Parts: sequence; C-alpha cells; structure tokens
Amino acid sequence: MYLLTVLGNLLIILVTISDSHLHTPMYFFLSNLSFVDICFTSTTIPKMLVNIQTQSKAITYAGCITQMYFFALFVVLDNFLLAVMAYDRYVAICHPLHYMTIMNHRLCGLLVLASWFMSDLNSLLHSLMALRLSFCTDLEIPHFFCEPNQVVHCACSDTFLNDLVVYIAAVLLAGGPLAGILYSYSKIVASVHAISSARGKYKAFSTCASHLSVVSLFYCTLLGVYLSSAVTQNLRSTATASVMYTVVTPMLNPFIYSLRNKDIKSALKVLFEKIKISPL
Repeated sequence: MYLLTVLGNLLIILVTISDSHLHTPMYFFLSNLSFVDICFTSTTIPKMLVNIQTQSKAITYAGCITQMYFFALFVVLDNFLLAVMAYDRYVAICHPLHYMTIMNHRLCGLLVLASWFMSDLNSLLHSLMALRLSFCTDLEIPHFFCEPNQVVHCACSDTFLNDLVVYIAAVLLAGGPLAGILYSYSKIVASVHAISSARGKYKAFSTCASHLSVVSLFYCTLLGVYLSSAVTQNLRSTATASVMYTVVTPMLNPFIYSLRNKDIKSALKVLFEKIKISPL
C-alpha cells in the first residue's frame, strides 16, 4: 500500500509536469497535494515497516518529536490544499470568464506558500509545546506512530495548556478550511442549479467530482477516527482506524483523480507512449 501511494502520487506529479495541457491552476494544486500525500505517508509508514521487520517498537525521544512535527505539518497542509482546490473549482464554475485572471500564477503560488507557512507555524508550535512536557522513563504510546494527542496524554506533567492549544488549532486549522470548502460548494451547487440544460449541469459538476470524492474520503475518515476516540476508550481500535486517513486515503487519491478525469487519462496515455521501449 505504501509503494502504491508513492508511485501513484509520483505518477500524478510527473504527468502534470510533462503535459503542457495540464499546466493549469487545478493541476498545479493537484501536484502539490500529491507531493504532500507522499510526505504524509512517509512520515509514519516507513518507521512502522521497520518496526515490523525488526520486531522492535522503540523510537528515540528526538525521533518522536520529529515525527510529531512532520505529521502535524502535512495533515494540516492537506486540509489547506483541499480548501484551496475547492476555491479553485468555485472560481472556475461561478466565474468562468474571469477564471484565468483571478487564478493567475501569482495568486496560485501565494495560496500554496500561505498554506505551507500556516502549517509549519502550527506544527512548530505543537512541537515546542511538547518539548516543555516531562515524560516518565518507561513510556509506551498506544499507537503505531507518535500521534500528537496520544504523546501529550502520556506526559507526567500538567497538559492543560497543550490540550488548549490542540483544541484551538483544531477549530481554526481544521474547521476553517472545512468551512471554506462547504461555502465554496454551496456556491457551486447554486450556480449549477441555475444552468438550464441537464448536459450543462453534468459538465459543470463533473469538473469537481474527483475533488469532492477526495474531500469526502479525507474528512469522513479523519472525523470518524477522532469522534470514535472521544466516544470509546479502546486505543487499539483508534490506532487501527487511523490507518484509514494515514495510509488508505493518500493511496486512493491518485486513483480517484486518474480514473474520473479524462485529461489525466489522456496525459497518462501520452506519457506511457513516450517511455515505451521499442523492440530491437
């Protein structure tokens, strides 16, 4: 599954770079999302595979804090990029005549840079907050990676301030992008509803079907894990459910975009024809 995730997302990046027809804002954001998905899975899965192979579940203190930093960075970055892609679809469907003027190269670059900056600031804050905590010498984290919330709750010192920061960050950095996505799609639905022909409605909505599928998959699995962990105290079940958004969702994203997108499928066909080895 990890190899499929890496290869699938690398293929999406390669296709969007190699095909000039895909040098548009939508595919620029898609290639960034694919890169983040590779980094997101690479933060946790390689270490887990090493643990399985060596039969050792140990991780150093520095390694745990580093894993926390990069996990927080890429999970929040996923949120922001999905929100940015929703805004891109909103402009494309609701303001098609001004699309290229609004979604110019400068704005696209600034949106991605702002997403990186906010995500990095958040992960740095969580890491520094974790460094102020004191831990017991024999510590066991009931998870397959250093999940920030689980690590904080394993501390021997007071964690009130850490919990407060986690909840505030969750509301702002998860709720904010989700609210932006819902607002964008409410406007998209209203614009599509105003189109008179059924064919026109289908064509307009089909351009955001892949993105809507990815958003639904990401948020449903993410919310499912954290809502279930709030209801039940079965930590092993929570860790198992976390595999859905840390492994399964990034693996499925390239398939969703390639199977439901004619432009990607055409570009893949051209790419495979270019790299095909002719017989001697």
